[in-house]
Amino acid sequence: MAAKFAVIGGSKAYELLAKKAIKGTRLGERKTPFGNSQAVYLLSVDTVEFLFLSRHGEKSYEVTAPYVNYRANIYAIKDMGVDKIVAWSGPGAISKDFSVGDFVVVDDIVDETRGRTDTFFKGGGIGFIRQNPVFCPCLRQALIDVLDRLGLVFKDRGTYVCTQGPRLETPAEVRKFALYGGELVGMTLAPEVFLARELEMCYAALCYVSNYAEGIIDRPFRAGELFEGLSSEEDKRRTSQAVAEFPKIIAELAVQENKIRVPCLCPDSMKRYKVDGRIGEDWRDWIET
Repeated sequence: MAAKFAVIGGSKAYELLAKKAIKGTRLGERKTPFGNSQAVYLLSVDTVEFLFLSRHGEKSYEVTAPYVNYRANIYAIKDMGVDKIVAWSGPGAISKDFSVGDFVVVDDIVDETRGRTDTFFKGGGIGFIRQNPVFCPCLRQALIDVLDRLGLVFKDRGTYVCTQGPRLETPAEVRKFALYGGELVGMTLAPEVFLARELEMCYAALCYVSNYAEGIIDRPFRAGELFEGLSSEEDKRRTSQAVAEFPKIIAELAVQENKIRVPCLCPDSMKRYKVDGRIGEDWRDWIET
């Protein structure tokens, strides 16, 4: 297997698997020092192989965001030879500059999670590394180029606030996030992006706006519906259209990613510790479990 690129699917990824909109060979769960990962699939487009993993499960929303085994997923993908990850997430919009159904290539993040293990080096003395840029600029540009080429509506930047979940945010919390520049609110990109950086992997995220966050637009409570009525019927329609584009985006990106030659600094995230002689070249030896 020569896959160097992986996609971590977010909300509704399981639907694409169930409907066979994303097809491939199921390689199964991978054993890691942190437990089993979600099942990994091997896909190929024009002879380019890449991996796919649905972080919430294969058949339904089986694991909510706070309980995803982020370390196992990232470790498994790295262990299989991947050095680039594109993740997707379906956040709500805090800013009205974003419309439901829009794609957003986010460029910054605020971590509002609590209690999630956000490092591979828990209890150790390494991992004190810079987070600017948070998301790989080269992989972000590749995503932007693909979206532009496909003629899709998108924003090329956005600040994502990652909350703990599984509950949705209160109106007051959303107002707080807006005050310090949050534009989108979701539950999954942290600690995923930070873990990828620790293992010197390129990581970029493609979001699709699934609804407006609580208090941005007045929506009555409707029992028994998605988000209890926070998403309107039109929101659901636009979201479904966006998700339906993912196989096409992923396929195009897989082909183009193989051609990316612009160097980034992601593979040097831990260089300081290598120069100091505290770690060697084999990343598996960095992690004490």
